[in-house]
Amino acid sequence: MNLCDRDEIRALLGRHGFHFSKSMGQNFLIDPAVPAAIAEASGADGSCGVLEIGPGIGPLTAELAQRAGKVVAVELDRALLPVLAETMAPFPNVEIVPGDVLKLDLNALAAEKFAGLTPMVCANLPYNITTPVLEKLALTDCFRAVTVMIQREVAQRLCASQGSGQGGAFSLFLQYRMETEYLFDVPPEKFLPPPKVTSAVMRCVRRDQPAVTVADEDFFFRCVRGGFLLRRKTLANSLSSALPGISRQQVQQALAECGLPADVRGERLTLEEFARLSEILSKFLI
Repeated sequence: MNLCDRDEIRALLGRHGFHFSKSMGQNFLIDPAVPAAIAEASGADGSCGVLEIGPGIGPLTAELAQRAGKVVAVELDRALLPVLAETMAPFPNVEIVPGDVLKLDLNALAAEKFAGLTPMVCANLPYNITTPVLEKLALTDCFRAVTVMIQREVAQRLCASQGSGQGGAFSLFLQYRMETEYLFDVPPEKFLPPPKVTSAVMRCVRRDQPAVTVADEDFFFRCVRGGFLLRRKTLANSLSSALPGISRQQVQQALAECGLPADVRGERLTLEEFARLSEILSKFLI
C-alpha cells in the first residue's frame, strides 16, 4: 500500500470511516520522498529505538520501521488505531501506543520499550502542541536526538543563532540542552489537506553537558524568560519587571559589569551572556 497516494489514502480512510480533525492538526503527507527524507535525517538504524508522536496513517512510521530496531508510535486519536493496525501490519517492529504524549512518562516508556537500544524521537508534530512537546522532550534525558517536522517560522526561531534577534526564550531553553539544526522545508502541497503554512524539518542533538554552566538553573531561566517578557522594551526594563526585588538600576549595573549596552534588548544576548548576567543579578537577591 502506498501511504502517500491520494486515492489510496481516501480509500483507506473511507474503509474505516475516518474524518480529519482540525483540532488535532491532522495533515497527511502525499509525497513519499518526504517521510523517507525525514527518516533518513533522523539517523535511525538498527541500534535505535524510535519514538514517533502522532503517526497519522503511518507513512513516516513505515520508513522508520525499515531503518530502526523498533518504533513506538503514540497516537492520541483513537479513530486512527484501526487504520494503523492495517497499515502497520507488515512491520513487526512497530508498536502503536494509544495516548497523549504530554501525559506519558517518556523515560519509563523508553526504558520499557527500548531496552538495549538508543532512544530517539522522529515525528511530524501537530503545530498546536509543538512547544510543550519539544519542552518535554528536551527535559527527557534519555532521547539522544529529536528530529521533527514543525511550522517553518517556529523552526527558524528555534535554530536561530543566539543573539541574532531572531530567537526567543524558548529557543535559548532548547539550545541550552540541545544543538539545533534546520534541515529542509516541506511546502503545503505535500499534505492532504494542505496546511496554510510551510513546514520545516529540524534536528536536535542532546549536548553531553548544557551549553553553559550556571550555579542556579532556575534563576538563570527566570532571567532568560524575563529578558523576553517585554520584548519591545530594553532588557533593563524587562528584567526589572520580571524579577521582583531587583531594580532597574541594579539591572543596569549588572549590564555594565557584563560589558553590555544599557539599551540592549534580551533578544541580543547569547546563553553565555545570560549566564554571566544571572550570576551578577543573583547577588542582589541576598
